[in-house]
Amino acid sequence: MAQITFKDETVNTLGDLPAVGTQAPDFALINTDLSTLTLANLKDMKVIINIFPSVDTGVCATQLKTFCQRISKQDDVVLLFVSLDLPFAFRRFCAAEGIENALTASDFRSLTFAEDYGVEMQDGPLAGLYARATLVLDKNHKITYSELVPEITKEPNYDAALAAL
Repeated sequence: MAQITFKDETVNTLGDLPAVGTQAPDFALINTDLSTLTLANLKDMKVIINIFPSVDTGVCATQLKTFCQRISKQDDVVLLFVSLDLPFAFRRFCAAEGIENALTASDFRSLTFAEDYGVEMQDGPLAGLYARATLVLDKNHKITYSELVPEITKEPNYDAALAAL
């Protein structure tokens, strides 16, 4: 279990993010077209996994837009954004913002991502949603960068994540 804060209130997560140097756990997330997205679907691609509470909050929206802007010219990198938002919300948000270079996927169906990645907030006002975190995976899906953002209302360290590519 890890501890973060939400507006300076301590929040416990379900577990810990996978460690740098380990293989990323597989997942079965739901894409915006309602198909299943697994890590195997991203074979031989570098992946930045962005995890957050909801695309309908300001910081989460900024995180999605910022990573999309900063990575726009790298064809060998997949941006994957994960939350419990429904695929329809992701599709609406990306269409409204003109975002075309990101995969957005929901864990609403299986709820296993939280356990495998240790990101479900166990208490606090956002209990049940996912903490803000970023993981960078190499082409073999080994984790090269892992950040659980200490304060949920703050943005991740974009520079550190991108340097890990």
